[in-house]
Amino acid sequence: MGHLRIRNLGKAYKRYTHKWGRLAEWVGLGPQHQPCWILRDIDLDIAPGESVGVIGVNGAGKSTLLKLIAGTTQPTTGAIERGGRLAALLELGIGFHPEFTGRENVWSSASLAGLDAATIAACMDDIESFADIGDYIDQPVRTYSSGMQVRLAFAVATAVRPDILLVDEALAVGDIFFQQKCFERIRAFRAAGTTLLFVSHAMSTVYALCDRAILLEGGVVKLDAEPRRVIDLYNATIANRLGTGDLEIAEDEAPERPVGSYGRGDVTIERVEVLHQGRPVRTLVGDSELTLRVRVRFHTALQDPHVGFQVRDRRGEALYMTHTHGMGLSIGPVAAGECVEVSYSFAARLMAGDYSLTVGVADGGLPGGHLERSLARIQDAAPFSLTRNIRAAHWDGVCNLDPQCRIERLSIAPAG
Repeated sequence: MGHLRIRNLGKAYKRYTHKWGRLAEWVGLGPQHQPCWILRDIDLDIAPGESVGVIGVNGAGKSTLLKLIAGTTQPTTGAIERGGRLAALLELGIGFHPEFTGRENVWSSASLAGLDAATIAACMDDIESFADIGDYIDQPVRTYSSGMQVRLAFAVATAVRPDILLVDEALAVGDIFFQQKCFERIRAFRAAGTTLLFVSHAMSTVYALCDRAILLEGGVVKLDAEPRRVIDLYNATIANRLGTGDLEIAEDEAPERPVGSYGRGDVTIERVEVLHQGRPVRTLVGDSELTLRVRVRFHTALQDPHVGFQVRDRRGEALYMTHTHGMGLSIGPVAAGECVEVSYSFAARLMAGDYSLTVGVADGGLPGGHLERSLARIQDAAPFSLTRNIRAAHWDGVCNLDPQCRIERLSIAPAG
């Protein structure tokens, strides 16, 4: 149960060359349109219980893919095999009738989702509790804020655990407390075996919820792999779009250039080292002083180059990032052929585990700590591992805040 099998899936819309084209076709004057392909040649197998994130720039076809799987849009080519009951969180609240009360819309929406009257009645208390909109449940939906509509729509769609759950940016709205409730419910569904297909621009959410990711580009699957590799390639694509568009992006894994690394002829990142007390290391004790040393050779003259780095955990999520411009520092103009070495030193106040350092070079500092264009990046250029510092106070979490604690005993005045 809960599987998806997609073969040769495609979706095209008709694009007419003039405003009378549709009428001309209708009266039999032959085709007057060109097909505009939103998706093409999509082949996917998603196993029961698998959690898959779908990412890509706007217009890549992400939402269309979920609508095709949900059955709200029909494909132009191909076929979809669905195993088990499917629930879709697409454009939450769009099916609510504004003149009906929230409770009436619950019955209507749940019935359309295939739930019988007994099941809806049994779930009503849970839906009211999860939505947490109080007396508004018996008020017309037209009186609701957008956040209240989202609360109610999510509560209805997830009232009964589905075999397959489709989520399209639905968790990008609502307050932080409601988002946390939504994530907890989705995690509970996953633990119980629900298959998840998740579209989001929030990469941290993909890291948190998904064990596989798909990058859509121009309506086709660019990469289907673990989230770390797919997100790295997506970020490199974004950097290319924001720059001059001539970056050479690594799309295949290689020791010297992991997926998502990129560069152009302006610079070469020649060496990346992790040092402790001046010596190269791969493992060190937590809270120890660590130095990252990056050597960059410039092949063209630049007026305002900058070097930065990221610390990434084993999943690939960035825990910290900065660059010389963000720190208020300047390398200054460089000439063609010049070599610059930049060192960052910091205490590795992180939990025990495996980490990596990603390094990059950019040109042009902008207000607010932003950079004008990326020149080069090496993903996971230097790995390192931390062991627990047994001499430090015990703590759990991601980073050691090393808090200062004061305890004060207050005397109790004797009874009068």
